[in-house]
Amino acid sequence: MIAKIHITFKDGVLDPQGKAVHHTLIDLGYNEVSEIQMGKYLELKMDGVSREEAENRVTEMCEKLFANTVIESYRFTLETAK
Repeated sequence: MIAKIHITFKDGVLDPQGKAVHHTLIDLGYNEVSEIQMGKYLELKMDGVSREEAENRVTEMCEKLFANTVIESYRFTLETAK
């Protein structure tokens, strides 16, 4: 299984890195950009687990390590490894 995980700040949480990148884009002339939300992307390869087991394990990993669930949200998809 391959897990593709996206982690972003929850609505209303200040994103200083996103603000800095947004200001830089405006300075570079990309005035059409109205907002940026920075985040994290992780990709895991998991061997020897069923889809259900992978879903449970990835959820645990996100909640225990990858995401600070107080201020961040996560979502993931699972694909069969080729």
